[in-house]
Amino acid sequence: MTPAIELTRLRKRYGRHTAVDSLDLSIETGTVFGLIGPNGAGKTTTLRMILDIIRPTEGTIRVLGEDPRRGGPALRRRIGFIPGELRLDGRATGRRMLDFYAEVSGPVRPGMIGELADRLDLDLSRPVHALSKGNKQKLGVVQAFMHEPPLLVLDEPTSGLDPLVQREFLHLITDARDRGQTVLLSSHVLSEIQQTADVVAVLSQGKVVAEGDVASLRLGAVRRVRAGLLATDESTIREQLGALPQVTDLEVRGAAETVRVSATVEGDIDPLVKVLAHHRVIDLAIEEPDLEESVLRLYGEPSQSEEGGRDA
Repeated sequence: MTPAIELTRLRKRYGRHTAVDSLDLSIETGTVFGLIGPNGAGKTTTLRMILDIIRPTEGTIRVLGEDPRRGGPALRRRIGFIPGELRLDGRATGRRMLDFYAEVSGPVRPGMIGELADRLDLDLSRPVHALSKGNKQKLGVVQAFMHEPPLLVLDEPTSGLDPLVQREFLHLITDARDRGQTVLLSSHVLSEIQQTADVVAVLSQGKVVAEGDVASLRLGAVRRVRAGLLATDESTIREQLGALPQVTDLEVRGAAETVRVSATVEGDIDPLVKVLAHHRVIDLAIEEPDLEESVLRLYGEPSQSEEGGRDA
C-alpha cells in the first residue's frame, strides 16, 4: 500500500538557519502518526511543507500519492488541517462559516456538522467573533473533520480546549483511524500521543532523533524504584546498590527495623532486582516514566529557535 505521506531528504533553510535537515519519514495509510519535539524542532515547518504552504529547499514530498506542489485544490480537498495558530473571525455564525467551508472542501455527510458540534459542545448559532478561544478551536476541529478526508494534519489541535473536550477530541481521532483515515498529529500534550499514536517520531533541531511505537520509546528510560527492606543493614544495601552503574539518586534511610530505599535506574533494571532479592522485601514500587520523561532524555537540552522559542 502506498504511504499516505512520504518525505525523502527533506530540508528547509531560512538564510543560515536550517529548520528541517534531511528529514526522511514514511507514514502508513490508516495510522495515527505522532510528531513531537521542543519549540524550534521543525514540526510546524514540516507540516507546512507537507501542505505546500511553504516549499522545501531540497528533498521530495508525496502526499496521498501526489506531489503537493502539483496536486492543487483537488488534493487539498482530501486533507483536513488544523493550524497551530488558528485565526477565525467575522460576523457570520459558526454554522454559516462551516457551510461555506463545506462548499470549498467538498461533500459533507448530512448531519455530520451537527454531530461534531454536539460531541464538542459547540454552539453554532453564535457569531464567530463572539466565540472564546476554546470555541474557535472547536470550530477549527469541526471544519477539519466534517468532510471525513483521507488525511488529517493536526498541529497542536487541542490548544485552548478544556479537558473534557480534549478527551472527546481523542475519540474523534480514534474514530477517524477506525474509518481508515490517516492522522498526522503534532502535539506538545504528550498524553495525546500516548493515547492515540501508532507510531511516534521525535524531532530535535530539524532531525529525527527517534522513531517507533510509544512502547519502544519507553524502553531504556529511567525508572523510579522505591523499596522497603526488613532487618537490613543500611551500609550494606547502600554499598551493594551504589556499585551498580545504572543506579543514581540513591537514598537509603533506616526507620525502626525497616530500611527505605529510593533510587533512579537507567536502562536494565535486572541487576537492582537481583540485589534486592537477597534481602527481605516488604514493599516494592517501580514506576515506569511517561513518554515525556523518555522524550526529554532524547532531546537533551531543548533547542531554541531564532524566533524566540517558537516552532520553526
